[in-house]
Amino acid sequence: MLIEMKVSGLTLDPITNTPIVILKDLHEKKAIPIWIGIFEASAIATELEKVAFSRPMTHDLLHDVLKTLEVAITKIEINDLRNNTFFANIYLVKDGNEFIVDSRPSDAIALALRAGAPIFVDDKVIEKSRDVDFSTKMADIDDVKKGKLREFLENLSPEDFGKYKM
Repeated sequence: MLIEMKVSGLTLDPITNTPIVILKDLHEKKAIPIWIGIFEASAIATELEKVAFSRPMTHDLLHDVLKTLEVAITKIEINDLRNNTFFANIYLVKDGNEFIVDSRPSDAIALALRAGAPIFVDDKVIEKSRDVDFSTKMADIDDVKKGKLREFLENLSPEDFGKYKM
């Protein structure tokens, strides 16, 4: 089953300083952290804050190209989690024909925000994310730090996200 989610905020992993995008369901009962790259975090943050640049950045450019070609982004789905890697699809419609494009979740989220398209996460991904093996994400971090990171993520509140500073 798909669950509609929204970007609750961005934060930094306190141990590795890697950006994390936090998605929460519309009732704020379920959340999922996704580690992303700095450039994708910046693309998400600038859209959340409605920062305009004099020249289009990559996600803005792609969104503008799709609009010019009259292709609509109808939704994105984060549909799998394998080997600690999230997978997503972008759903596009042109002249009544639907196209599905494989994407990294961070790029799909950045585009969905620009298009005003809904973000969905498969409930099996939410369940799998609870069992993410942090050891392959952060192989050189000892068990104490891993436990602190888990505790940090479990206790995040909206106030912790600040102004999405990168």
